[in-house]
Amino acid sequence: MAQRYFAAPGEGPGQGAAPCAVCPLAQDSVPRVGQAVPGDARRGKRVPMKPLAGTAVIGIGNEFRRDDGVGWATIALLCEREARRPLPSGTELARSDGDPGRLMTLWEDKALTLVIDACFPPAAQPGRTHRWCVAPGEMPHPAAAGRQSTHGLGLAEALCLADSLGRGPGRLIVYAVEGADRSLGTGLTLAVSAALPHLARRIEEDVRKHGERTRRTRFDPGSPLV
Repeated sequence: MAQRYFAAPGEGPGQGAAPCAVCPLAQDSVPRVGQAVPGDARRGKRVPMKPLAGTAVIGIGNEFRRDDGVGWATIALLCEREARRPLPSGTELARSDGDPGRLMTLWEDKALTLVIDACFPPAAQPGRTHRWCVAPGEMPHPAAAGRQSTHGLGLAEALCLADSLGRGPGRLIVYAVEGADRSLGTGLTLAVSAALPHLARRIEEDVRKHGERTRRTRFDPGSPLV
């Protein structure tokens, strides 16, 4: 079911937050495009070559198209916040340009996938965020799917292709952030930048709830029933 939420009081559009494309982080802690970085790796520990279960958090975007870079900026903020409170083991943070093949590689074998992307509806309210839980075989809401992407085919097309190949994600949650500006340039607009802190906390809640449910019920994390 589609859900909407707005930035918490003091974090909404126009609350004075400075616009930024990517939160300041050491470059080696932010994933490159198409690269998923496990939590242990971000903290300097050895990790298995290919995790078989867990969660993928994927920011889709184009940092040179202003608000279209909100997915990447969210991943950067999650990396920064994780230094203070690590995410559950098996969580991977990744940035993507929206290429279907690379998206399939990132979410393959993951019990939960969260995708963050920008959308540009006709009557946009910059910074407003939509959240959808997408069942296997379903498509995201038109506000996310019909986003007039500036970086490739887009999420809906990637999901269609993945389902046809049997490489679709397990449980999928999509966050679509309404943007104001997708012209050439770097840096998010003020309203979109102000929405990031609440968005990051909501994503962390989803990831931690999934991890807690897996531990409590003893389900196989890779099971589609989780």
